[in-house]
Amino acid sequence: MRSSPETAVVVDDVVKTFGDVTALSGISFSVPKGTVLGVLGPNGAGKTTTVSVLSTLQRPDFGKAWVAGFDVVEQAADVRRSIMLTGQYAALDETLTGRENLQLFGRLMGLNRRDSKSRAQQLLEAFDLVYAGNRRVGGYSGGMRRRIDIACGLVTRPEVVFLDEPTTGLDPRSRQAVWSLVQSLKNEGITVLLTTQYLEEADILSDNIIVIDKGTVIAEGTADQLKERTGGSYCEVVPLNPTQLPKIQALLADLYPQDAPLPEITSDADRLALPATDGPATLSEVLRRLDMENIQLADVALRRPSLDDVFLSLTGHGSKEASRP
Repeated sequence: MRSSPETAVVVDDVVKTFGDVTALSGISFSVPKGTVLGVLGPNGAGKTTTVSVLSTLQRPDFGKAWVAGFDVVEQAADVRRSIMLTGQYAALDETLTGRENLQLFGRLMGLNRRDSKSRAQQLLEAFDLVYAGNRRVGGYSGGMRRRIDIACGLVTRPEVVFLDEPTTGLDPRSRQAVWSLVQSLKNEGITVLLTTQYLEEADILSDNIIVIDKGTVIAEGTADQLKERTGGSYCEVVPLNPTQLPKIQALLADLYPQDAPLPEITSDADRLALPATDGPATLSEVLRRLDMENIQLADVALRRPSLDDVFLSLTGHGSKEASRP
């Protein structure tokens, strides 16, 4: 696997150890230019270590990686000039105003005084922070801090943006604002690598997703492709009277896989699910049979597995355990 004009990030058999601990054990993947890659994994999987290697904060022990066409070891300075990195906690000077932070980053990135002021104003407008531009960052809310932090990384246009769990600890409104920012980056043709513990976030934002466990990629694909790995669509039936569940299951028994026993119905169950191998046709057949028996329903629907289901089936961990390594 080598870097190419069509790829923004290429990782080829990268290994990284810390003493006796192997954080990455031969991880490989690539990210096409102008796309968003979601990186999922349970606690300790290697997500943040991957970002650290790609952003030149850590050197790999083995393997190769390229970002924006540059080798992360041999051309580290070129990589750093081509990327933006935002972690879980904003790297800002809290004693300065939002505007002053932006101007400081501009000067550090080589802009002269006039251009840094102009760029700061543009970014305050783009990130809806003009009203707070002259206030000290120490008084910003979590969502405002995240926006100004990302804005600082965009003083000069990066080729690749690394967002390491950027919405951790944010309220729903602020999280939605960050989601909009990610979409804006993609619309500008900027490649985004997003690590997240929120599966909904990966589902909504990502063009492609990789699942990392124990330092290697165990699954890769679009959200839809990963969901198909858990068995595809299923029909969920919720009767008004839960005591009718055994009767309902008996009526639908031949719609279950023939080589598997029927799922056990527990005493507290209020619904049952069966594979919808024929999609809407399965749902229609379920409704026909239950209607013939005058069984009243509280709900019936054709559903698809969530990324949470996928994550659990692949790693053995629920999504709430998929926090930063």
